[in-house]
Amino acid sequence: MNPILLIPARMASQRLPGKPLADIAGRPMIVRVWERAMAAGLGPVAVAAAEPEIVQAVTKAGGKAVLTDPNLASGSDRIFAALGQVDPEGRHDVVINLQGDLPALAVDDIRAVAAALPGADIATLVAEITDPAERDNPSVVKAVVAWGPDGKKGRALYFTRATAPTGDGPLFHHVGIYAFTRAALTRFVGLAPSPLEKREKLEQLRALEAHMSIAVARVDRVPLSVDTPADLERANRLLK
Repeated sequence: MNPILLIPARMASQRLPGKPLADIAGRPMIVRVWERAMAAGLGPVAVAAAEPEIVQAVTKAGGKAVLTDPNLASGSDRIFAALGQVDPEGRHDVVINLQGDLPALAVDDIRAVAAALPGADIATLVAEITDPAERDNPSVVKAVVAWGPDGKKGRALYFTRATAPTGDGPLFHHVGIYAFTRAALTRFVGLAPSPLEKREKLEQLRALEAHMSIAVARVDRVPLSVDTPADLERANRLLK
């Protein structure tokens, strides 16, 4: 594997406008995420930015960022556009897609999603739900997984906002970072949004409906996602 790590970022957030540049203990959030990606030591890192000010912030911090069309529909489309700019020769056969709002993402989790990929088209992460309030919360995406013998790695069967699967046993919170083979990313962004994707508003269902395989690795906890001013306050306390 020869991975490249790409971080999509755009300023247009409804709940926290301009959040890539939100200050977290003296540094913009997108710079914090770039630092986490660099610390993983898996390969080069670039930010796929929708606006010039994001490029400027990352460049000022010593990182690499490229400008992409602000009208792209999704983070997957954005990283694919950036990939064509930063690696037109196709040297990197694995693309790791990290969300730009995970400033405290564990380096080991980035490594875990890469390690889960061999043999699949896509890999992602889950963590067991421990807060009872999350079980029935439609904002918490659940992964239904066929686990391997060790209970640490498995294959995604479905993703849903519903409480699933039913019956006794743990539920798993999807952690939305991904590793793609380059061929899988190219295929994925070329597919039209699928019926289940549109119904659940979950992009990863497009891959499952197209019979693409998604490997799953289990991690210990869900990283803090900064989506609101309250989340930003928590991030500042955590990373001060």
